[in-house]
Amino acid sequence: MARSEPPRTIVALARVRARPAQREALRSALAALVEPSRAEPGCSDYTLFELYDEPGTFYVRETWDDQAALDFHRATPHFRAFAARFDELLDEPVRLTRLRAVPLT
Repeated sequence: MARSEPPRTIVALARVRARPAQREALRSALAALVEPSRAEPGCSDYTLFELYDEPGTFYVRETWDDQAALDFHRATPHFRAFAARFDELLDEPVRLTRLRAVPLT
């Protein structure tokens, strides 16, 4: 009997940069994603940051139980409403960097 592979936790940093004069609008739109995203099944972290030395550049640290949870997130009404505003708010496409934990042994 073949053993199924366990779900793979996804840890990612989403880099989001505001268009000129859209910093506050983008901050507000990103902040509105935090609580509903945290309440989604499979989300164990969704934290918003702004670069200290580069106002208007935001990072979202996300941790999802697996790809299915991330796919679910991308299909939610709150994320789709945000995505519909990309052209208005973003200076460049969202950059999603997936991370892998480094074993210490």
